[in-house]
Amino acid sequence: MNLPESLLHWYNQNKRPLPWRETRDPYKIWLSEVILQQTRVAQGMDYYHRFLVTFPDVQSLAKADEQDVLKLWQGLGYYSRARNMHHTAKEIVEKHDGIFPQTSAGLKKLKGIGDYTAAAIASICFDEPVAVLDGNVARVITRLYAIDTPVDTTIGRTQITTLATNLLDDHHPGTFNQAIMELGALVCIPKNPACDICPLAFGCEALKRNETESFPVKTPKKSPSIRHLNYMVISFTKNKEEFILMRKRTGNDIWKNLYDFPCMETENASEPSQVLNLCESLEMFDGLPYIVKNVSDEYTHILSHRRLLAKFIRVEIHGVPVHTKDFIKIRKDRIAELPIPRLIDRYLANLL
Repeated sequence: MNLPESLLHWYNQNKRPLPWRETRDPYKIWLSEVILQQTRVAQGMDYYHRFLVTFPDVQSLAKADEQDVLKLWQGLGYYSRARNMHHTAKEIVEKHDGIFPQTSAGLKKLKGIGDYTAAAIASICFDEPVAVLDGNVARVITRLYAIDTPVDTTIGRTQITTLATNLLDDHHPGTFNQAIMELGALVCIPKNPACDICPLAFGCEALKRNETESFPVKTPKKSPSIRHLNYMVISFTKNKEEFILMRKRTGNDIWKNLYDFPCMETENASEPSQVLNLCESLEMFDGLPYIVKNVSDEYTHILSHRRLLAKFIRVEIHGVPVHTKDFIKIRKDRIAELPIPRLIDRYLANLL
């Protein structure tokens, strides 16, 4: 049995019963691939089902309000995935009559669909013989052929894609792509791979050298940049109801179009008194008297290339602020309706 045959035989016997493997609907495959780009299967499963209940097809997603899409996405992170998906749904409906392009080249013209997602949709739904390349595939291929070119370089990706294409079963490209990804997820894992049950062990160069954990090779990571965020949780009472000032993030920074609190970002860690003085100079409290109710412990939030260190300073204003054009006034019990970053959600779990 050759490598592709051995892999397909293993897959047929060992594949997990995942819902997106029971369909060739490009909308459902696309949704699953976008969710799983930066998310584990166990976490992504509930989101996949909730999305299909709320937006069962590309037409319903295209009609949705972006805020509803982001709220449903809340907790998955990398929110540009949701924004791009919403944008692309509109494009498919408006420019393609609701029909997905059937080639990887056509799919890649859509926003947010790169080489990997395009190859997955085209091979699984339309039987195009094009190989996928994700982290699991890269790990399997680099170990199989003992490739020492860093996988996070253009040369490395090209080399791996070429080898994966040479292995590809042209008659069952979608099944083959799912099989090699499944092998990387279940057997050829980053640490302590289960080489004793691997269907490709007989052809694995890294195993022959006893160097499986030396692959894949990656370029050294840079240290993440650190950002100090001082959040002002500003509350006031109006008609016996508590309101809190929040803002919608509209710039080209993290968490675009999500909601958080007014924030004073400082170069280094700052004392609350320093932050409050800065807020007063910017008339953030609209000149009204206030008291500091609480200063939180420091929250750490890790993004791909950033380390966020955040403190929340809870301030109660005596009076109703008028000049708050950069912020929205929202009733405290309505905050949960807004799409918010995970960092803010963690704080609100304590506040509410």
